[in-house]
Amino acid sequence: MSFIEIAVIGGGPAGLCAALEAANAGARVVLLDRQDRPGGQLIKQTHRFFGSRSHRASERGINIAAELTGQVISHPLIEALTGATVFGFYEDGVLGVEREGRVFYLKPSRVIVATGASEKTLAFPNNDLPGIYGAGAVQTLVNVYGILPGKRVLMVGAGNIGVIVTYQLLQAGMEVAAIVEAAPGIGAYWVHAAKVRRAGVPIYTSHTIKRAYGGREVEGAVIWQLDEQGQPVPGTEKDFAVDTICLSVGLSPLVELLAQAGCRLAYVPQLGGHVPLRDANLQTTVPGVYVAGDAAGVEEASAAMMEGALAGLHAAYSLGYGRAGYEARRRELQHQLDSLRSGPVGEKIRTGLARVLAG
Repeated sequence: MSFIEIAVIGGGPAGLCAALEAANAGARVVLLDRQDRPGGQLIKQTHRFFGSRSHRASERGINIAAELTGQVISHPLIEALTGATVFGFYEDGVLGVEREGRVFYLKPSRVIVATGASEKTLAFPNNDLPGIYGAGAVQTLVNVYGILPGKRVLMVGAGNIGVIVTYQLLQAGMEVAAIVEAAPGIGAYWVHAAKVRRAGVPIYTSHTIKRAYGGREVEGAVIWQLDEQGQPVPGTEKDFAVDTICLSVGLSPLVELLAQAGCRLAYVPQLGGHVPLRDANLQTTVPGVYVAGDAAGVEEASAAMMEGALAGLHAAYSLGYGRAGYEARRRELQHQLDSLRSGPVGEKIRTGLARVLAG
């Protein structure tokens, strides 16, 4: 068993920033990521971020991932282990890890859980036909491997991810039959939605998918309208001949390791599902265990990076590192995170956070 100062579980935007912040404060960090390269969702995000300069405005996710990964790999106080799956978080604080067929154990003084989120799905007849994907899987196929999932797609979900992926599919040469959204309005930022509307893609709000059909693979989909109570309205069906159905219906925080560690969880719909209670320093109800990014509540990548940096700063500070500039850095990062959550757009997140602050 190896004894280490800080273990960061997850190499996405939150985990990368957590590792860098902790190491820059002087702590020794082991970053564990189950993928073959760090970056998480950033490696498939080819669109430009927007906001302020401090939030990486006008930068593409793929470039941010490359920059952060380079800094992590070259940092003398960070050991980055890719292809490393943390399968256990035991009561005594020990982490069980599998890498390249070998199992080993780590005993960190502090743990930052930045495991991200998984895609939600929908229940409808024939939802197991080949040709039905989550939006994240489609992004991986198209933006990472350069593979089109089909020729004509129906997108289900008009949030930011659904609309962004729709536009990326148009750029890649796929035909988009329509976007379907169960809510009465589009959830995506208008800057994204306007692009697909200008491209002529119809968006059906207050609609959902009724069923998919096909023999050995998807050949089409039927949608129908929803009333004010969210119930389907018979006689409003529309049929689309498509070979691909892309589901962008939300994300669920990956909190299994936090549950294993004994962290108290609460179901908070505004944050995506079950999330850990935590204090203002992002420490959970288990002392020494911190959380950041989508595992703490589903938000944009910019917020995940700020939250990861804060978790790294607090974890390092709790070990006695970075005390000289701690307060100024904490205020800076918190201000940036608060600004991302300000205004009407961040109201849902603020409401959810009010339910999980444990201290």
